[in-house]
Amino acid sequence: METQLDYAAVRAAADRIAGAVRPAAVVPAAEGVWFALEYLQHTGSFKARGARNFLAAHGAAGTLPEAGVTIASGGNAGLACAWAARAQGVRATVFLPETAPRVKVERLRGYGTEVRLVGDRYAEALAASQEFAAATGALSSHAYDHPLIAAGAGTLLDEIRAALPGLDAVVVAVGGGGLFAGVATAAREHGVRVIAAEPDNSRALNAALTAGHVVDVPVESVVADSLGATRASADALAAARHPDVTSVLVPDAGITAARRALWEEHRIVVEAGAATALAALRVLPAAPGERVAVVLCGANTDPGDL
Repeated sequence: METQLDYAAVRAAADRIAGAVRPAAVVPAAEGVWFALEYLQHTGSFKARGARNFLAAHGAAGTLPEAGVTIASGGNAGLACAWAARAQGVRATVFLPETAPRVKVERLRGYGTEVRLVGDRYAEALAASQEFAAATGALSSHAYDHPLIAAGAGTLLDEIRAALPGLDAVVVAVGGGGLFAGVATAAREHGVRVIAAEPDNSRALNAALTAGHVVDVPVESVVADSLGATRASADALAAARHPDVTSVLVPDAGITAARRALWEEHRIVVEAGAATALAALRVLPAAPGERVAVVLCGANTDPGDL
């Protein structure tokens, strides 16, 4: 079982989840720009990749306990964990902040998952999940900060490259950095640039780059339910230090406008967190002749607020 995040771990994840996840659909969006429609993934987000890799690896190693698996989540990682746990025949206990969107809570309960709402921040749900794991012996998963989770997410990059030969750059939204770390690890192997998009007021990775180490940040953004991590992972920070990575900050107004444009121009409904990637491309446009993929990473949202 992989204990570090490298390209070999991403390739191992691809083998492990092959046939269990939906291959990424990549469609043209504008001159030089393509959308990777990862919101069409099982459970509505890219998180299914990491969750499936994490639990399949533990299943193969015989390390899935009777008490099942537990995770803290803003919603999407919990959905993915519950889906993957059901496939492995184990129970999942998911901790969410009380502020989690109702659509995510209801979908979780639809999986037959035990849902526990704790506090109003992801960090509080995480602490409760860790206490639960210690008390029950449940396997503790993580929304983003684990090499198996990040490696699973990183499988997306090779699928985008297969669909879009000559890919120059990929734009990903960053919360805690699981998707970014995995994608950047694979991108580095192939000389693909990565644009790491974060909201102005939820900038865990950007703040870590500025400080030179992982730091806690406040979260006050329209994307708090999906990109609301108070700190980035060490793997994300390490990946972000590569010269082919650019950190871009976008205002909430730009995120909201990008989300609305996705609906009005493409009839695509995504979460604000997913629209953050497109908002970043509006701040840092693709250079002439470049082939850029924008990852639309999740759609567990209420379309009523478009």
